[in-house]
Amino acid sequence: MDRDELLRVLKAFEDEGLEYVLVGATALAMHGIVRATEDVDLFIRATADNVERLKRALRAVYADDPNIEEIHPQDLLGEYPSVRYYPPTGDLYFDILTRLGEAARYEDIAVERKIVAGIPVWVATPRALYDLKKDTVRALDRQDAEVLRQRFLLEDR
Repeated sequence: MDRDELLRVLKAFEDEGLEYVLVGATALAMHGIVRATEDVDLFIRATADNVERLKRALRAVYADDPNIEEIHPQDLLGEYPSVRYYPPTGDLYFDILTRLGEAARYEDIAVERKIVAGIPVWVATPRALYDLKKDTVRALDRQDAEVLRQRFLLEDR
């Protein structure tokens, strides 16, 4: 993942007022737990206006990418509330969600604000990440949860 590219995207999110929260490995990195990843996972608030803010932010970084127009509010507000966006650079991609089944939605995730290279970034708290990852079927998520549990002295609720 190209750090400068990610910072440009995060700055564009801030500039557009996107209501989002980073989850996944990118959020782990913001808490000092670094592991390889090829994507940026984020939840956004499920409103048509917020989807439009997302598209404006992506256009600010990837101005000539017609694929941004393929992101539709009905996709993120519908039955399967996620899209994967592949920028033209090919260095990283974004998994954008408004909810994860019945397990989580944007409003359910506890967030904290971090400042990264002068940019305010909204990140799931270690507890929120732990709760999202600890009971999944994916072994990597359970490993992430264990690292979070140990690093932040988290207990099951």
